[in-house]
Amino acid sequence: MTTVSGTDITSAIERGAEALLARRRPDGAFGDDAPASILGTAGAIAALHAADPAGNADLVEAGAAWLRDKQFPDGGWGGVVGAPSAIVPTSIATAALAMTTPERSAEAIEAGRAALAALGGVNTVADRAVSLMCRQFLAMAGFTEDAGKLRRLPLEIVLFDKVRRRLVSFRTTPFVGLALMQADLLPAGPLRRMTLRRARPAALALLRSVHDHEGRTGAFSEDPWPAALVLLGLARSGEAPDVAEAIAGWLRRAVRPDGSWDAVTNLDLTRSGYAATGLIAAGYAGDPRLRATKEFFHANQTTERFAVLDVPAGGWSFSNRRGWPVTLESAEILSALAGLPGAESDPVLRTGLDWLAARQDSRGSWSLWVRDTKLPIDGPCPAITSQAITALHEAGHPTEHPAITAAAEWLLTAQNPDGTFDNLWYRDHTTGTAVVVSALSLAGHAQHAVVRKAVAWLLDTQLPDGSWGPGDGTEGSVEETGWVVQGLLAAGGGADVAEAVDRGVAWLVAAARPEGGWPATRVCNYIRHHVLYPNAVITQAVALKALGEYRAATETSSADVPGTATR
Repeated sequence: MTTVSGTDITSAIERGAEALLARRRPDGAFGDDAPASILGTAGAIAALHAADPAGNADLVEAGAAWLRDKQFPDGGWGGVVGAPSAIVPTSIATAALAMTTPERSAEAIEAGRAALAALGGVNTVADRAVSLMCRQFLAMAGFTEDAGKLRRLPLEIVLFDKVRRRLVSFRTTPFVGLALMQADLLPAGPLRRMTLRRARPAALALLRSVHDHEGRTGAFSEDPWPAALVLLGLARSGEAPDVAEAIAGWLRRAVRPDGSWDAVTNLDLTRSGYAATGLIAAGYAGDPRLRATKEFFHANQTTERFAVLDVPAGGWSFSNRRGWPVTLESAEILSALAGLPGAESDPVLRTGLDWLAARQDSRGSWSLWVRDTKLPIDGPCPAITSQAITALHEAGHPTEHPAITAAAEWLLTAQNPDGTFDNLWYRDHTTGTAVVVSALSLAGHAQHAVVRKAVAWLLDTQLPDGSWGPGDGTEGSVEETGWVVQGLLAAGGGADVAEAVDRGVAWLVAAARPEGGWPATRVCNYIRHHVLYPNAVITQAVALKALGEYRAATETSSADVPGTATR
């Protein structure tokens, strides 16, 4: 039996909804207080220094001072402000200070190298691309003993578009930037120079294609870190000076007042999609304040093919109409449009659903950008596949729809031995397991052995206080608790499931702030397993959706029994 009343749940929903709606801008998008980024700041100062040491000296010095101020007593840095010391940000920040302000930062550099060794060094980074990135920065800073052996990036892969998309995918622009940096780090022999003479123009053409697609803003996916990697490669190689100047200009415009840069500058569509679905579940679908949000979705549906990743028009990016169309955000926005008034006659919803169905992998899953990719962090992703199932279901597609059937069949084969599912873009494994349980239940598989095994894992990992964390015994988060409540509500079950849901809901209500809303936790993946960041809008939206669905479920169950009252 729940220890929280229906009145308390409604109060938490109303206060949380108003707090979330207070983040809505006049254009309908939802804003956030993005955390400052160690990676973004370190990359930006290294790139700006390489591009124009004298002209960018003030920004470089301010950014370096900020990095020194954010260094922990152990000598390390976290990926974003507030995160604990980790290998990747520590290696990049240490190298950036050595490349830009070696004398003023000598003490911080020494402490950073000691921290890097204490953390195990870059050899412990399993992702080969991320490990190489760290090694390359350390090598450019002159720390070859810390970097270890560098391997040459096969820039020639850009000559084969299909292969490049499947193997490099959305890492194409930082891949090109890092490859261009290697010109003076790893001198090529005669044969390699010959192949590079063909590959380099093709690589630069890819960068220009992205630059043109984005309106020549220099933003490169609206993110300081990959933009900095591209600028650093162009500056060190002397290529495409006009593109380099555009990126430098964007970085100068994107700097924060304190001299740092954000982790991801613009996630307007990401935040707004989640905000809308959370508010809809909380009973705000007809609120006139969401009309502008619907118009914002309509205005930012992509109208041009994104050639670099061969993604057709019709989806949504995480930032704006000129961004990179992506299935994760597109599925969430489609769920929102399906729940807003006028969905039955919304042409944008229809074209978006067609786009989503056409992006399904041949195996039945969905990847983030490239269909049938072989890049593990692009896909196939159980969580994104679940979002796609949910969007199709909420838009009225029956469970026997071919796309839903194929996706469910794939998910039933994607379970880990312990019953969990992966989530490429949020912290494992609670988030992935919860959203898959929800999607498979919507697809008619609530009683399947795979779903019941996943439910059992979720029940086993609930913490004594009623919350859920990542499943390793560490403290719970609003986001993970909210997603699990949604999943268990969809799956149903016996008294043990009902009790777990009640305890989770009670924890969410107790965790709400007096002024409305919930505290955010670093559950969003920036570099999987290495850098995570919080997104306060997603936090509020997930909590609202969980409480809204719980309230609807308990009201329905009470209405089915004469003489009972809502809990």
